[in-house]
Amino acid sequence: MKSLCIKTNNTKLLDYLLNELRSLEIKNVCFTVKKFRHYKNIIIHYNGKDLASFYSVISNILSFLVIDELEESFLKKNIIHNYFYFDSNERKQILNLCYDLLAEDFTNLFNKKFNALYNNFLLYISSHKSIVLSGFINFRLQNYLSILDDIVGEAVNSFIIEKEYLEFISLLKLYINSQTSQCNIVHLIYSSSNSILLDENKQIIEDSKDIFEAKYLSDISFSSNDYTLNTLLSLLPKKIHIHLIDDYMDEFIDTLQTIFENKVFICKDCDICRIYKNPKRSLFKNKR
Repeated sequence: MKSLCIKTNNTKLLDYLLNELRSLEIKNVCFTVKKFRHYKNIIIHYNGKDLASFYSVISNILSFLVIDELEESFLKKNIIHNYFYFDSNERKQILNLCYDLLAEDFTNLFNKKFNALYNNFLLYISSHKSIVLSGFINFRLQNYLSILDDIVGEAVNSFIIEKEYLEFISLLKLYINSQTSQCNIVHLIYSSSNSILLDENKQIIEDSKDIFEAKYLSDISFSSNDYTLNTLLSLLPKKIHIHLIDDYMDEFIDTLQTIFENKVFICKDCDICRIYKNPKRSLFKNKR
C-alpha cells in the first residue's frame, strides 16, 4: 500500500482537494482528513498495483488546483512586486491584459503551465510520502512562475504602448483644435496600407516627407502611412473623405478616425471608389 499526506491550512485549497478526491474514478483509493498541530492533513491510501497511474492522477489534481485557485493571486503578486510604480487602477488594467493574453493563446499557454506544474508535482510525490502545499508552491514552482512572469511582462509592454498611444492621440487632438483648417476637403484613397491624397478638385496631393516640418513626434509607428498622416496634419482639412478600395479598415484608418473624429467620412461606393477599384488602374499610376 502507498500512502501520501498532503498538508495545508488553507480551507479553500482543502475543500478543492476533497471535492476532487471524492470524484475520483480510480479504484483502490481511500482518504481521510486529520488535524495535527500545524496542518490539516489529507492522507490518501492507494492499495492498487498501478502506482504510475496513482501518481499521475494526484499530480493532475494538484496542477489544476494551482491554476484554478492560485494563479490569479500569483499574477497580482507579480504585478505588485515588480511594477509597484503603477497606481492601483493601472495595475488592474495590466491584470486584465494578462487575462486577455491567456485567453488569446489559451491552449498553448495552458499546456505550458500545466506541464510545468505536473512534472514538478509528479517528480516530488513519487519519491516523498508527504507534501506541504505552501512550501512546495512557494519554492518549487519556478518553471511555472517563470511562464507567468513572461505573461505579466508582455502585458506591461502592451499597457505602456497603449498608454503612450493614447497620450500621443490626445496631443494631436489638441493641436488640431488649436489650428485653422487649410482646406475644405481631402480625399484619401486607401488600399492595403497604400494611400493617395486628392484635393477637392481630385488633384493629387504630394505627401509631406520633410521630417523637419513634421507636425508630430512619436516612437509609435501606426503603419507605413506616417507621411500621409503628417500631410493631413499640415493641411488640417475640414472634412476627410476616406475611400476604402478593398473595403478593409485597418489600424491606420482607426487612428485617423480617432484623431480627426467627426471630420472623417468613410466611403466604400462612390465615383472615386469605383474608379480606383478598377483593376486596370494602378493605385499609384499618377502619384509620382
